[in-house]
Amino acid sequence: MLGILGKKRSVQVLGLDISSTTVKLLELSQAGGRYRVESYAVTSLPVDAVIEKNVNDIEGVTNAIRTVVAQSRTKLKLAAAAVAGSSVITKVIDMPAGLSDDDLETQLTLEADQYIPYPLDEVAIDFEIQGPSPERSNQVEVLLAACRRETIDSRVEAIEGADLSARIMDVEAYAMERAYGLIRQQLDLELESMVAVVDIGATMTTLSVLNNGQTVYTREQLFGGKQLTDEIMRRYGLPMEEAGLAKKQGGLPDDYEPEVLEPFKEAVVQQVARSLQFFFSSSQYNDVDYIILAGGVSSMEGLVELVEEKLGTPTAVANPFAEMTISSRVNAVALSSDAPAMMIACGLALRSFD
Repeated sequence: MLGILGKKRSVQVLGLDISSTTVKLLELSQAGGRYRVESYAVTSLPVDAVIEKNVNDIEGVTNAIRTVVAQSRTKLKLAAAAVAGSSVITKVIDMPAGLSDDDLETQLTLEADQYIPYPLDEVAIDFEIQGPSPERSNQVEVLLAACRRETIDSRVEAIEGADLSARIMDVEAYAMERAYGLIRQQLDLELESMVAVVDIGATMTTLSVLNNGQTVYTREQLFGGKQLTDEIMRRYGLPMEEAGLAKKQGGLPDDYEPEVLEPFKEAVVQQVARSLQFFFSSSQYNDVDYIILAGGVSSMEGLVELVEEKLGTPTAVANPFAEMTISSRVNAVALSSDAPAMMIACGLALRSFD
């Protein structure tokens, strides 16, 4: 069994978020009840090294991991990474209470083929006891998670190629949930608040809806900041790298804001609205109390106000580091700019303190 969920064994790990366009590394420490950012780095991946969350070019990803390790100057060698929620099958099942982990594992392995549509020798399985079953007094609820081995193995190979050890393989939704715990405290949100976290990356937007601090819904859609980069390339005839830089640093013609940037922001708002509509139509809920924007696109000027105005729901940009101290070797300005995109890396680094 490979720890998809990772059992609770406290060990210092690097949070390593391998997304579709970047690798993000984060190292946290904890003292006196406060977290501290010890090191962090972000670097770009080669084009198509990761396609729709699957590692396609192991060597390209390994090189990017080597780069972030060198840039961050971390001394840690153990890493926690994650697979996309869409590549994991999860199921809560009732099992007899009082079984040892080994007995539980044996029994789950025998029963797993009822729940998993792949041959069992092709999947990695993990489980975590959630607590007593509300239905039956002598049983416990067990969360079973399964992921195709090739999805995990390609990540492990890329990490180990960079002289790190893949200690934990988590699920992105659970990493997001862990980082959301920090945001909830900052914003002073009630535990029972229904909160939508919209993570807008380069190519993928992931909606996670949390209630009582737990994920009740998650959905991925193909949409992200790359669409803005592509439009800049098309309209102004720039190569990809220059378009990406111009998007961040400015210097584009006067018509850029009204004709390219504003329509893109409107498209983001529509995407958020559409994602929420999918959630409402597939659940008993018809409202959320709060929207948190995460991912690289979310810090775009004026976007929070636009989402709040159009959807009529209080909205904020995620910054998991707002109440952390920061090591002198970390570039605080760069970290602040990257913060909304660091939620998954942060959730992974928090595994050090389970």
